[in-house]
Amino acid sequence: MTDAILTAVRRVREKRPLVHAITNIVTANDCANIVLAAGGAAIMAQDEREVEEITASSAALALNMGALRAQEAMLLAAREAKRLGHPVVLDPVAAGASRLRGEMCSHLLADGLVSVVRGNVSELRALAAGKGQEGGVEASALDRVTEENLAESAAWLQDFSRRTGVVALMTGALDLVTDGKRTAVLRGGSALLRRITGAGCMLTSLTAACCGANPDTLLEAAAAAAGVMKVCGEQAERRVREEMEGTASFRTRLIDAVSRLTDDELAEGLRIELL
Repeated sequence: MTDAILTAVRRVREKRPLVHAITNIVTANDCANIVLAAGGAAIMAQDEREVEEITASSAALALNMGALRAQEAMLLAAREAKRLGHPVVLDPVAAGASRLRGEMCSHLLADGLVSVVRGNVSELRALAAGKGQEGGVEASALDRVTEENLAESAAWLQDFSRRTGVVALMTGALDLVTDGKRTAVLRGGSALLRRITGAGCMLTSLTAACCGANPDTLLEAAAAAAGVMKVCGEQAERRVREEMEGTASFRTRLIDAVSRLTDDELAEGLRIELL
């Protein structure tokens, strides 16, 4: 799968896909910048009067449940994307923390408006099982994918993917990505990703960029985005450690690393295994 991932990343630079991201105000700037760093372009339109038009001119749509006030805009944009065959990436931020978030995610999934779901373990478990999620946007300490529970985690994620028809990308210390038939695990990354606001949101927008440039190979596109984040997270952490910097610098170094990433660096740093 490494060659397919390298191809997916190169296509982002070649095609410069426009990503329409309906995301929350906390992370919108970082989401736009990481898409630009990868070679794409971004627009953050949330007004119901224009979202269909913006979506029509975009290669992919990213929907982030942190932007709950834009639910009507999300539905309009998602329906237009489906009509046009454009990939839609859903980030179910804190999906199990409130009924409003869970119901909106369920609505999008039930209507077949989502191509890829990118979330942490707690969020995807909440969607898969229909149960509540303690806390906010962070994954519960009880919800961790480990080497010991990897097979079990992959099994229920595959079932979720088959039932909903989406490619599921579940991120954490170990990332799992599946289309219900093929499943891969990605290792590596940086623990500092959990210490900055919006790493998940950035990955969702990056996933949309990869999907927009590779609409016919969504599993590989999602794996490419996850792989880039893991490799670049490691590079950014090395730099901040060397310079004795902190988490704010890490966020900047992360975007820098995405903008400077070479094929050789990605191939060398990628740790992916088909299960």
